[in-house]
Amino acid sequence: MEAYVKYNYFHKEQRPRYTPNPFSPASLYYNKEQDFYVCPMGQHMKRIGMKRSITSNGFVTYSVRYQAERCDGCPLRGSCFKARGNRIIEVNHQLQHYKQKARELLTSEEGIKHRGRRYIEPEAVFGQTKYNKAYKRFRHFGKDKVNMDFAFFAIAFNIGKMCRKTNLKELKDIMEVLLGSFRCSIQVYIGYLKPYKSFYMKLAA
Repeated sequence: MEAYVKYNYFHKEQRPRYTPNPFSPASLYYNKEQDFYVCPMGQHMKRIGMKRSITSNGFVTYSVRYQAERCDGCPLRGSCFKARGNRIIEVNHQLQHYKQKARELLTSEEGIKHRGRRYIEPEAVFGQTKYNKAYKRFRHFGKDKVNMDFAFFAIAFNIGKMCRKTNLKELKDIMEVLLGSFRCSIQVYIGYLKPYKSFYMKLAA
C-alpha cells in the first residue's frame, strides 16, 4: 500500500522562497558507507552512540548521535550552535527514510493528483474530531469494533452538522427518523458495547 501522507514542514519545503538551514542535520552531508556526517567546515562528525526515546503515545524511537571532533576556534560556531564543547547531533535514520519516501511519492505525478483531490474540508473535520470532541483514540480493539465505534461517532457528528443547517420544523421530523434508527443500531451492537454502554446510550439520548 502506497501512503501519500504529508509530513511536518512539507508545504514549507515546497515554497519557491524556501531555503533550508545549512546547519541543520538534514542539510549536512552523510556518508552512509562509513557512517559519519560532514559539517559545513568539512569536519567529520563520528558516531558516538544511540538514544532511546518514548513519545507521549508510548511509541519507542531510536536516534543515532554524532559528535564533531573539535569546534573550538571555528568561524561558523556562532551560527552552527551555541552550546559548550563540540557539537552533537541526533538523527533518526528510519524517520529520514520515511520522509524521503513520502517526499518522492507526494511530488510524483500520481502524488500531485492525490494532493489535488484533498480539499481543506477534511482538515477541519479532523481538528473538530481530535481537539474539540476529544476523540483521539478508538475505544475498542479489532477491525469490526473500530468500524462500529467510529460509525457511531460519525453519525453523531453529522447530526450536529445537520442541526446547524436545518430549521426547527424540518429538524424535528428528521431527528425522529434518525434517532429511532440510531437507537436500534445500538441495541444490535449491545454485545460490543458492554464496557462503554453508558457512553453510547448517553450519546443516543
